Amino acid sequence: MATKRAKDLVAEANRNVETLSGAEAEKLVSDSDVVFVDIRESDELQKTGTLKGALHVPRGFLEFQADPTSPTHKPELGGGKKLVLYCGSGSRSALGANTLMEMGIINIAHVAGGFPALQQAGAPCEEAKQ
Repeated sequence: MATKRAKDLVAEANRNVETLSGAEAEKLVSDSDVVFVDIRESDELQKTGTLKGALHVPRGFLEFQADPTSPTHKPELGGGKKLVLYCGSGSRSALGANTLMEMGIINIAHVAGGFPALQQAGAPCEEAKQ
């Protein structure tokens, strides 16, 4: 039985979804037709901060909050705007974006290098809450 490793799944996801550099993503921050989605865990946000105005949806809840039939649905994930996912490195966001594509959300991308890439590109960030 052939098995896939996590890095294989991430590589496959990166082939399937639009991947933005931190600089490319930073140019979209002020675009009202783009929703940035921080899929890191709450403790990660508390340590490092987040992108100003980003929607926080932990990776474990992403599919449920994107599904309009779910009681935990977040309308921001289905309003027809481009979704740009990011995490701590770009792996979880690639997997999440790929899954959302499988759910029928097609206007989606993720940030290679995750939150650190956005910070390095000069994206407006909110400080960590201590």
